[in-house]
Amino acid sequence: MTYRGRFAPSPTGQLHFGSLVAAVGSWLCARHAGGQWLVRMEDIDPPREVAGSAAGILAALPAFGLVADAPALFQSQRMAAYDAAFEQLRAADQLFPCWCSRSELAAGGGLHRDGQCVATANPDRPPAWRLRVPDIAVDFDDALQGPQHENLRESVGDFVIRRAEGFYSYQLACVVDDAFQDITEVVRGSDLLDSTARQIWLQRCLGLSTPAYRHLPLVMGADGRKLSKSEQASPVDPADPLPALRQTLAFLSLPVLATATDVQDLLAHALATFDPAALPHCSGHSFA
Repeated sequence: MTYRGRFAPSPTGQLHFGSLVAAVGSWLCARHAGGQWLVRMEDIDPPREVAGSAAGILAALPAFGLVADAPALFQSQRMAAYDAAFEQLRAADQLFPCWCSRSELAAGGGLHRDGQCVATANPDRPPAWRLRVPDIAVDFDDALQGPQHENLRESVGDFVIRRAEGFYSYQLACVVDDAFQDITEVVRGSDLLDSTARQIWLQRCLGLSTPAYRHLPLVMGADGRKLSKSEQASPVDPADPLPALRQTLAFLSLPVLATATDVQDLLAHALATFDPAALPHCSGHSFA
């Protein structure tokens, strides 16, 4: 199968340095493998979306030399596919409605287990829908972070597939769309490493193939937080892309051509000696 990678930002703000690292890392892996690189806009959480940020991100990527091999896929246009996956899970009795609040679950340790709700059904308001999670361990080998082992019942419990507001979860939409786009390797930030076991379990429940995973180190602000959550997460400047692209390549421990005068030269030089196995694997670097 031809290598297919993707960059899947959420439109919660303009492209910032942390997102640029994920975009460049995934682009380099795809180009190194002679494969395709796709962009997916994960715009299924309207309350968190910032107006204009989806268009801003898509406009910024080519300025950094990152041109996708197909038009961007918008998750907001994929509801029929999520509905079908939801009905498949419900028909298999793998979902159940839940009216439990976070505060109610917190009294029992915060996790929902074994399909046992602590709140009674309330026909006057819509429920969330959760996936039944058995006492099972999911093992996978991340290309950078190494072997991973997670017992889903103990770590996350029965997790939400569709929220009470009607929005589908990131986990379901991501799994459905990775399969739809034939993604062979997911390259993304290590903040999503703990989502991977849930996604692999969902893939099994839905009869979908599992891609390879490669989780890049996070960009941390000086305050020690993930850059996207930090006050330092200001947008990169598409009108002057060279400084941010040089910094991105250096962050990924890649060669930076000092004499480069455009982004294509910078990327071509980095790609010429690129080795995915040599990417940094530590959990995070500071961004100064």
